[in-house]
This record gives sequence, C-alpha cells and structure tokens, in this order.
Amino acid sequence: NDEVRLTRDYIAWRWDLGRTIDYLQTRTDVDAARIGYLGFSFGGSAALPVLATEPRIKAAVLLSGAIPPQIYPPMVEPVNYAPRIHIPVLMLNGRYDKEFTVEGHQLPLFRLLGTPPADKRHVVLDAGHASLPRADVLRETQAWFDRYLGPVNP
Repeated sequence: NDEVRLTRDYIAWRWDLGRTIDYLQTRTDVDAARIGYLGFSFGGSAALPVLATEPRIKAAVLLSGAIPPQIYPPMVEPVNYAPRIHIPVLMLNGRYDKEFTVEGHQLPLFRLLGTPPADKRHVVLDAGHASLPRADVLRETQAWFDRYLGPVNP
C-alpha cells in the first residue's frame, strides 16, 4: 500500500538524517552546533517533518518548497508538522511555479510555520519551479545561514 510505503520512507529518511548528524558530531572539522538544512522542491517539502523533529538543525532554506498538493498519511502529512517548526526558515520560490503556486502552496506553508515572524522570510523570485536565479539563491542562502549559523571560517 502506498500510504505504508510513504510512511516507511519518511521514517527511513529521518533516521538517515539523524545518523548523518550523529556522524558529523564526531568530526573535529565540523561545528555540529551550526547545522543548517537546504532542500530543493520535494526536499523542501518533505523536510517539514524532519525540521520539526530534529533539534540539531538550527536554520533552514527551502528552495521551491511549499505545502505539496498530494495527500499524505497523517503521520507524515507536512501540514501537521509546519506549526511545530520553530527554527529560522527562508523560503525561496518562483512566482511562476506551476508545481507549487504562490497562493495555493507557498503562502499557506509560510503562514503555517511556527517560526516567529522575525525569523522567517518568503522571497518570491521571477522564475518557475526549477529555474530560480542562481545568483539570487546564492546571495539569499549565504546571508541567511551567515545570520543564523554564523559565517563560515576558512
């Protein structure tokens, strides 16, 4: 059944991410107190349960992420997790995104996020779903992570 498979997949992804962060915490060249999440499209929407349940992630950038139009089993339904996300979240989306429209998918997620208003931002760029301008993405993402995680020390 698709619901069971999807729920298992989400649980496996969450475990994998947790193990990845466990590993990062063992490395001396990584500051595990400053872990950010960057997800694109499905990785920006599927991340909602993870962002709500993984306290070691301190900030997130969702590229073309939004409330997905599909119906999910309640255990992994992104809408159920969005209000439980309290970390800083930057959403970068396309105005002409046909997958996740501004009014139907992007703004509902932005409004549902439990993040304090001062720590969440929604930037709508003149682009489609997979065509966000690279320069804007790099500038906005670096500024966001520098603000909430601190600048990278070379």
